[in-house]
Amino acid sequence: MSTQNKDKLVAEAARLRAEGHPERARERLLALTAEFPDAADVAYQTAWVHDVLGLETEAVPYYERCLQLPGLTVEDRRGAMLGLGSTYRVLGRYGQAVETLRAGVAEFPDDGALRSFLAMALYNIGEHHEAMEILLRLVATTSTDPYVARYRRAIELYAGDLDESM
Repeated sequence: MSTQNKDKLVAEAARLRAEGHPERARERLLALTAEFPDAADVAYQTAWVHDVLGLETEAVPYYERCLQLPGLTVEDRRGAMLGLGSTYRVLGRYGQAVETLRAGVAEFPDDGALRSFLAMALYNIGEHHEAMEILLRLVATTSTDPYVARYRRAIELYAGDLDESM
């Protein structure tokens, strides 16, 4: 099969997943995985569909593979890092979740979703202070709430040291 046909079939499987037919998408992606084991986009889409189906354990090796292979677009890499970190967290593999999500935040520092999932994983390992700091900074910098905006400077200041009474 040509790369062009592969790309068309990957897009079709992604469409099926997005339209609420994840089982059909999974079947197609597993067949593509057998034919293109070193295709990062196939591995990523296969991981994603397993996550959608609640098959997190099965998703992990596909996420890991797609992140090790060349060829992911920037947006797919971002999604794979979030997906893998979140999946590790769901599986109770909190240390790996923190490690993966920290790497994602380092690579994509403006991604609020990565920072949010990192905060959740930090909470799970008992790093409540850092988790709260991340979330407060995220709220302060991204909220459109006029009352949050009014106190943005104070929220950011307190985020750095919640134990300070100022």
